[in-house]
Formats: sequence, C-alpha cells, structure tokens
Amino acid sequence: MVPAFYRGQCRSDDQNWRITEDKIMKLLGILMCIIIFIGICAAEETEYFDWKGSQLYAAKNYTDALAYFNQAVAQDPNYVNAWVHKGNAERVLKDYNVSIQSYYNALQIDVNNAAAWSGIADSYMAVKSYSNATIAASKATELNNQSKNYWYREGRLLQLQGMYEESVAKFDGAIALDPNYKEALYLKGITQMALGNYEDAKALFDQALVVDPNYKQAYLGKGLALHADGKLVEAQQEYDKALEIDPGYSYAKISRMHALLAMNKPREAFGMLI
Repeated sequence: MVPAFYRGQCRSDDQNWRITEDKIMKLLGILMCIIIFIGICAAEETEYFDWKGSQLYAAKNYTDALAYFNQAVAQDPNYVNAWVHKGNAERVLKDYNVSIQSYYNALQIDVNNAAAWSGIADSYMAVKSYSNATIAASKATELNNQSKNYWYREGRLLQLQGMYEESVAKFDGAIALDPNYKEALYLKGITQMALGNYEDAKALFDQALVVDPNYKQAYLGKGLALHADGKLVEAQQEYDKALEIDPGYSYAKISRMHALLAMNKPREAFGMLI
C-alpha cells in the first residue's frame, strides 16, 4: 500500500506536470502565431517591393524599379512575378544576358509562364539571336495564343530569317485576333512583296490605310509594291503621299529618287538632295 504522503506527492507532481504542459502548449501556440505573422509580414513586404517596382517601371524609372525587384526576389526567391518584372527592367536597361537569366529563374518556378518566355524572346531579339528568339517566342504564343503581339513577333522573327511563307501565317494569326492591327497588315504586305505577290501586298497596304489614313509606312510600302511591279508613276504618287505626312521621311525620299531615275529624270531626282 502506497503511503498517504507519497500519494499526495504524486497528485501534486501530476498537477504540476499538467500545469507545465498547459504552459508549453500555450507557448507553442504563441510561437506558431509569431511565425505565421512573420511569414505574412514577409509576404506582404515582398508584394510591396514588387508593387513599388512596378509603379516605378510604369513611370519609366527603370533603375529604381530594378532595385525594388531585386529586394522582392531576395525576400522571396520563389516569387515568379518579381523575377519576370526584374527581367523586364534589365532588358529595358539593355542588360540582356542578365535579363535572360532572370526570366529563366522565373521558368524554374513556373515553366509555363508565358510572360517569361516572351521576355526571353525579346531579349534574344534585341541581340539579333533570332533562332533562339523564335524558339522562345513560339513557346510564348503556344501558352497564350490570344495575344496578337505574340503572333506578330513570331511573324517578324520569321521574316527576319527569310522564312516568308511561315511569317505570313503568323501575321494571319495576329490579324485574326485584330483585323485593324495596322502593323501586322503592313509587315504581311512587306512579306508578300518578298514573295513576289505585289497585288496581295498592295491590298494589305490599302487595308492598313483604311485603319490609319496617315500611316506613312503603308504609303511607302504601296509605292514599293507598285515600283517593283513596274508602275513607276503610281509609285511616285504613293511616295509623295508619305512625304506629305512626313517631309523628312528618308525612306520615302530615297525611294522617290530611285523612281525618278528609273523614269530617266535625273535632274528632278538629284534636285531632291538640295
């Protein structure tokens, strides 16, 4: 039989343990709250850095914007948007290799991030690495096929590499999304000229001019198509329209000179140099 004093001592120890256990549980609860609170504060701070950087980026203060994006990724290396925004700022600041790395850091977190692939395409395009740019641009369009600009960029890249028929198909994708996309209409027209399809090219330039009657590039393009088709007088008229909009438009001036020389009018042609 356990002595009474020992039974009392056991009850006392048991109560003390329960009290201690309660205190430990309360302390653990408080600690968890502190950890969660710190995590929330850190997340909010990261979002603030990214938001502030985005505000500065929109204001074209790219250097200060980059500083905030750097703080955001330092605070949370898994914050994919901050890596993309960081890459954008670096690309605008012409630090292309670093920007490409930032975009790839974003892709390590989310391989299907269309904005990161788009940024890689733009950075490679800026350094004239067109084959690499095309791979990235194609992936961006695959992930976001509702972006007319993504289709347009693919068309431009393929055009620059002399892949004209493939280029036309990409411009068609952009125009399907926006029939009034004058830049896509214009470049598709230029590409049709490269394929020798002058009538198709002229029709596309006319479409662009319906969208914007002051689109000097479309007048130039139409003039070039007429010029290539041997219609020199009509070509000169289109060059003149471009020059009415912008008297200093050098491409239109040079093209007009070539047309005049082809019409055996050297005095008038060289008179444009005065």
